[in-house]
Amino acid sequence: MTQTLDPRLTPARPHAADVALRGVVAAERYVAGEPARVVVPSAPLRRAPSPESGTDTEALLGDAVTAYDAVGDHVLVQLARDGYVGYLPADSLGPAGPEPTHRVAALRTFLYPAPDLKRPPCAHLSLGARLVVTGAAGAYLETPGGYVFARHCVPVGEAAPDYAGTAERMVGTPYLWGGRTTLGLDCSGLVQLCLDAAGLPCPRDADMQERALGRPLPPVHDALQSDGLQRGDFVFWKGHVGMMLDAARLIHANGHHMSVAVEPLAEAAARILATSYGPVTGIRRL
Repeated sequence: MTQTLDPRLTPARPHAADVALRGVVAAERYVAGEPARVVVPSAPLRRAPSPESGTDTEALLGDAVTAYDAVGDHVLVQLARDGYVGYLPADSLGPAGPEPTHRVAALRTFLYPAPDLKRPPCAHLSLGARLVVTGAAGAYLETPGGYVFARHCVPVGEAAPDYAGTAERMVGTPYLWGGRTTLGLDCSGLVQLCLDAAGLPCPRDADMQERALGRPLPPVHDALQSDGLQRGDFVFWKGHVGMMLDAARLIHANGHHMSVAVEPLAEAAARILATSYGPVTGIRRL
């Protein structure tokens, strides 16, 4: 007997499914997933195996995945970071090992072919990208793909606990549906990227985050009408999320400004109620 499961988190599509889901979901065949890793600066995780398909999220350099089935030039995968399922371009994937040793802590940095800032860069890397460091050369770290400025990186496991402060660094970043890099972000991508920098697990989408992050602050109306909110609280709408910088100011990636912006929560809530996502549905605190 098959079940209806959230396709965002279920490694199953009509053509293939995880062997562990045999008898749970219907598929043409069942396969054991193979570990792999993202080997490009970023890659779109798509809903269907086509460049014309919508992007649900982005995988970053060093992200671990389980790869299930190739469809043309795409591969059905599940991201280890948050369990999200979709199709990555096949050329964005490589061997699972070795494990990354460092992550990019600057908003953006470059990968160079040599430890020389005058050389044309090989690639642009976003905050959160993971690197395998194999050596050092002056002010640069050596990786299998090139050299990166050492002060733009920190060891994996070194956290930036003020996740609201990380969000403030991204003010002005353009809004991008499905975006999860500092070249473009959506609302839940901003939250996830900031919590990742803080070493905290976080689901990908706003509805998932509303169920999983911290604890609720009831009732919503009382919290919105008082000074009971604090830095780092998350405010949710049906389909949207923002983060408080203090008792009054919200930071969020949004389509109204088409960027990461800071504004009074009262103004944002009134506009969102009138024009898009309706009333605030929840407030949560870690």
